[in-house]
Amino acid sequence: MSVAAGTSHRPSLSEVRGDDAPPAPARRRLAGVGQSRALLVLAIPALLFYGFAVVVPSVRGAVLAFTNWDGLSQTYDFVGLDNFVRIFTTQSSLDALKMTLVFAVSVTVLQNGIGLLLALGVNSGLKSRNFLRVLFFAPVVVTPVVVAYLWKFMLTPGGAADGVLAAVGLGGAAPSWLGDPGWAAVSVVMMIVWQHAGYSMVIYIAGLQSIPQEVNEAALVDGAGPWRLFSSVTWPLLAPATAINVMLTIIGGLKMFTEVFVLTAGGPGGATETLSTLLYKSAFQFSEFGYGIALALVLALVVGVFSVTQQRMARRGAY
Repeated sequence: MSVAAGTSHRPSLSEVRGDDAPPAPARRRLAGVGQSRALLVLAIPALLFYGFAVVVPSVRGAVLAFTNWDGLSQTYDFVGLDNFVRIFTTQSSLDALKMTLVFAVSVTVLQNGIGLLLALGVNSGLKSRNFLRVLFFAPVVVTPVVVAYLWKFMLTPGGAADGVLAAVGLGGAAPSWLGDPGWAAVSVVMMIVWQHAGYSMVIYIAGLQSIPQEVNEAALVDGAGPWRLFSSVTWPLLAPATAINVMLTIIGGLKMFTEVFVLTAGGPGGATETLSTLLYKSAFQFSEFGYGIALALVLALVVGVFSVTQQRMARRGAY
């Protein structure tokens, strides 16, 4: 008997499972498709609710931006691009747009700078660093309305701010904090930075603690001083934290409403008017909802442009 004849036949895997059974990769693909369909079915209620609560009102609002709707009437007329032309041809809206950008840039620079300094300070070996972290972060959890009223009380003529200046012999140099256009804008920026610098500090602390200690030790062994260590090691490795902070602060600065409305109400003389406050006044005080919605669309466009630009800069390593 030959070796070939004596060799027992071993059935292949395809013969065992049958000709009609698909191969293993195909079965996995079919299982994945079935799982995706099941997840989609489960997500349908949430998608329907999102469409009803977000998509439909947003689309309808965008349509109303091209009308003269007053917010109450059942009828309105389409006016085309008149509302948008008014935004870019009226001095008050142009000033509001400029002030919105000024606030956003100022708050972004100062809040991130002070937040980084605070993070570097409390991330050191200070014994009171935990207490200082809580102290600097405490204003963040306070309601913006409360903070605005607190600062408004402090900055009134004869208030706490004037009292401090008088105590150091500068009482005669006390400005009209909320009555002078320039100082009113400065007051708004100071209030925002005071409240939210602790938020930026926490993000920077997380970034500092993610830097390997071996990297800092190697730089010190190579003879790097404090400034060299920060500029060549710490700052480049803080790029992710910086990108997050810049994005949050610039978006928050562009959408700023509560603090400005409570502290100055856009005054004096519209000097601190922003797109958000102008939007509110146009829609709810002057019943120009079509114009107000157009302002909201412009504000959303500005926020989107800044957000996309910031993200592209972060990807290219601009920080």
